[in-house]
Amino acid sequence: MQNDSLFKTLPRVADGTVRVFIDGMPYQVPRGLNVAAALLANGPLACRTTVVSGAERAPFCMMGVCFDCLVEIDGVPNRQGCMTPVQDGMRVRRMQGARSIA
Repeated sequence: MQNDSLFKTLPRVADGTVRVFIDGMPYQVPRGLNVAAALLANGPLACRTTVVSGAERAPFCMMGVCFDCLVEIDGVPNRQGCMTPVQDGMRVRRMQGARSIA
């Protein structure tokens, strides 16, 4: 039997769900996922846009090396989505253009 889905939640991860807001829209995601996986599974694929051209960037390595998954989480910018587990009520915003150091 072939699975047509690109992403499949592992049974050990699927231990209930949490509510996460991505750019203001609520999503129910499996508890135990990281933010980047939640974006790939439910929200927009792009996490941020580049400073110079505005090109969209999406999670790439999923292990904290490439920094393409930078997002704002609960008001804190420049967080690596792939290294941050989802939590109930978390608010995630895609980053647009130049990042701030604040």
